[in-house]
Amino acid sequence: MTRALVFPGQGSQSVGMGKALYDGFASAKAVFDEVDEALGEKLSSIIFDGPEDQLTLTHNTQPALMAVSMAAFRVMEEKGFDLKSGASFVAGHSLGEYSALAASGAFSITVAAKLLRTRGLAMQKAVPVGVGAMAALLGLDWDQAKEVCDKAASGDEICSPANDNAPGQVVVSGTKQAVERAGEIAKEMGAKRAVMLPVSAPFHCSLMADAADAMKDALQEAEIKSPIIPLIANVTAAPVSDVDEIRDLLVRQVTGTVRWRESVLAMKEFGVSQLVEVGAGKVLSGLVRRIDAELSGISLGGPEDIDQFIAGL
Repeated sequence: MTRALVFPGQGSQSVGMGKALYDGFASAKAVFDEVDEALGEKLSSIIFDGPEDQLTLTHNTQPALMAVSMAAFRVMEEKGFDLKSGASFVAGHSLGEYSALAASGAFSITVAAKLLRTRGLAMQKAVPVGVGAMAALLGLDWDQAKEVCDKAASGDEICSPANDNAPGQVVVSGTKQAVERAGEIAKEMGAKRAVMLPVSAPFHCSLMADAADAMKDALQEAEIKSPIIPLIANVTAAPVSDVDEIRDLLVRQVTGTVRWRESVLAMKEFGVSQLVEVGAGKVLSGLVRRIDAELSGISLGGPEDIDQFIAGL
């Protein structure tokens, strides 16, 4: 079986995630300890004990989800999984791209944690709270969602597709008024629902330009190596291994669309039949089935999941 490892993004977090890994495995504990040391604070205590409103602050959520993904990945390795022989690609949804790069050896955990803290703070700072918004348009395809955004944008009010998650699920991002207008237009065009998302900033749109500039500087300083297997990049839905190109794509990703549906289909074209979601939640494995029923998706978030996966290799 040809597989890819995929890593979740914002929205998959929950208080207590990763605790069973931390308690059960020294390799997982070492990941959380390294993240705490890199950030100079006990992020692990927020991950395990909350409060939830602290965990959901984007500058905490981003390194927290990476920590849980890497803890699960280290346990997989401890139990005998070898990435180079066991998978053909890695990919991650938005911030999950940093987890994917850490798992594939492009980043150290310390570098990933610091970059994601910078990314979260820069994204929050780029747009004052309440000015931007995001909404999920359910029941429209990609071309329809683009048409909705074109109609909703007006003057300085921006609206653009942020995440192409699956057929019938496109997330749009921009200024609050334009995104709210997009929700109304989408319903008029036959959308089943338009759901405003509980996010603190309008990710993956041009309003994030200042955050992209901050990440350009941070990534220029960061030590990055070529991943041991290729990354399927969010903004191109194509494989990448070159370090300079990875830097460029991570900068572009801040304002660019997460082309997740196309990324999954690209992996299928390359022969992947199973996508293994590593870390918190089951969002990506759920999307796999909606994108292509011939693909299988499984989630590895705890010790039992990992044991079952390893036993089936």
